[in-house]
Amino acid sequence: MQPLSRPNDRGPLIVRLCNWVGEVVLAVPTLQRLTAAGFELHLVGKSWARDLLLGEGWSVVARPHGSWQAANQLRRLQQSLKRDHPLAKTVPMLLLTKSFSSALEARLASVTSYGYAHDGRSILLNHHYKLTTFAHASHSYWHLASCLLNEATPAPEHVTLQLHTKDFTEAGRLLTTHQLAPKRYVVLCPFTGADDTEGKKVWPGFRALGELLHASGIACVVCPGPGEESRVAARLPHAIQFSGTSLGVYGAILKNADAVIANDTGPGHLAAAVGARLIAIYGQRSTKYWAPLGTHTRLLHENSGWPTATAVHSLL
Repeated sequence: MQPLSRPNDRGPLIVRLCNWVGEVVLAVPTLQRLTAAGFELHLVGKSWARDLLLGEGWSVVARPHGSWQAANQLRRLQQSLKRDHPLAKTVPMLLLTKSFSSALEARLASVTSYGYAHDGRSILLNHHYKLTTFAHASHSYWHLASCLLNEATPAPEHVTLQLHTKDFTEAGRLLTTHQLAPKRYVVLCPFTGADDTEGKKVWPGFRALGELLHASGIACVVCPGPGEESRVAARLPHAIQFSGTSLGVYGAILKNADAVIANDTGPGHLAAAVGARLIAIYGQRSTKYWAPLGTHTRLLHENSGWPTATAVHSLL
């Protein structure tokens, strides 16, 4: 398929984000690359992506529920961008998603679409590329941008996400309220995504580690999602809860921590991307394909079984 126009012709580009926090974080290097190549990005995804990506300065539109509503939104967005960029011949859309529905929405909106030929959607895409095997999930997004730009370059080894100053301000306020100083607390991320319905990816040592931290006089922080507060109270009774934090503020809390312990979960990817010292604990149900990519990340992943809480505590 033909790549997009040459750099001096580049203008607005609509990008359909994936639906999970970890996937969006892993796509950040690709989005940064597209920005550096001269595109004005307009991202479409979950509403939480606005706070997550605020520090990068990208425009994020919250996708509505339902394919028909989403297609109408894309159509209006395309029309608005054409009015703002009258010299642009077209406003293309790059689909980081691999679902049939996302390609259908682009076709219903009459948007020129680029994406992977997957899930039988090649008939819907204007330009489709073969989905091959990659060493890591982040490489699939990077490769898609390479196809779009017609420039094959090695994918970066790490993700670096910029946070907004207001995120650090709010995080500082929360820490002060609970008399916590930067680098004087540990953050635990004891949950996994909704796809893990049986909790098979949850490290069973969080409760024991929480007791070890408490006995050592180390403050423990947890940022529960909606409805997770009671589970934190039962599993980690000594933990300080920061409920209702946006993902941007969550990122600042993670960055200011002495260490972060997470299993296979989106906040683990966020911790790695903001430069936190992360211990990522992956079990047999998780794969290195989805491992977080950070300069201060240590991945514990043994098929023989989970590490003990004592072993993890010794790494702090």
